[in-house]
Amino acid sequence: MTTQAMLPEPTGAPRRDIGSTVVPPLKGPASPWRVLTRAVETIWSNKKARLGVVVLGVFVLLAVLAPLIAPYGASENGFGRNQPGSAAHWFGTTAAGEDVLSQVVFGARISVLVGFLAGLLSTLIAVLVGLSWGYVRGPLADVVNFIVNLFLVIPGLPLMIVVAAYLQNGGLAMIIFVVVITGWAWGARVLRSQTQSLRGRDFVTAAQFAGEGSWRIVFREILPNMTSLIAGSFFGAATAAILAESGLSFLGVGDTTTVSWGSMLFWAQNSNAILTGQWVLLFAPGLCIALLATSLTLINFGVDGLSNPRLREGAGR
Repeated sequence: MTTQAMLPEPTGAPRRDIGSTVVPPLKGPASPWRVLTRAVETIWSNKKARLGVVVLGVFVLLAVLAPLIAPYGASENGFGRNQPGSAAHWFGTTAAGEDVLSQVVFGARISVLVGFLAGLLSTLIAVLVGLSWGYVRGPLADVVNFIVNLFLVIPGLPLMIVVAAYLQNGGLAMIIFVVVITGWAWGARVLRSQTQSLRGRDFVTAAQFAGEGSWRIVFREILPNMTSLIAGSFFGAATAAILAESGLSFLGVGDTTTVSWGSMLFWAQNSNAILTGQWVLLFAPGLCIALLATSLTLINFGVDGLSNPRLREGAGR
């Protein structure tokens, strides 16, 4: 009978017993704070997203601190009409004798507020409809499919103009309602496609065999795996909302009595700002709209890196 020499195990090595398997200790799920920190680090590592965050932060500060930053009130008049830029009025004055710089600063409030609220509401509707539509089957899914396709087929801008014209004098709430009701369908279709892809995964099947209900599976198992897609949907919806509000106000079917970048464009057009040499009345609000929309688009590049490691590794190159 042969005797085998037992060699000592190296220090720190896992024990290897004959006929047994050593299973490494399982790590618990990362805390929500840790997940959020990693997401912020990933977004911030993207140079485009970093620039977008800085630009967006400037506009948010303008919106919050408008009464402190603006030299005059938003609708304060009594100054000379159509005055060029000066030390007292850097961007000049409007045809009604209002300070253009003050209106640009106060106009940031409307665009930021509409972009955030309309983007948030559109995303919430898209999440509820898209996830339930992608997971549930049967007649209900067919009905939802018909409704979503109906909103997708109808051109968005003409529909917004018709609804806004019908609901005139509704104020800012009307603008938000019009943007939300016409802007949720695209996000719902994208989320529905991703839900259908995740529905056949092993972790969903395991949850079904464990006896979990449909809604619990949707919101506890599927939803956390779509965080980056939902965030991207929000930034896209917010960008569309800002452009839609500005476009409706410029066309005169929005709330032109409230100082916003879109209403500034509307009144500048009516007063023939280009012909009178007041090009800043069109250039200043138009540039702000473009910069704010661009900042959200740049942040979206960083959000894409959360779900696509290739974009994450190539960020900033």
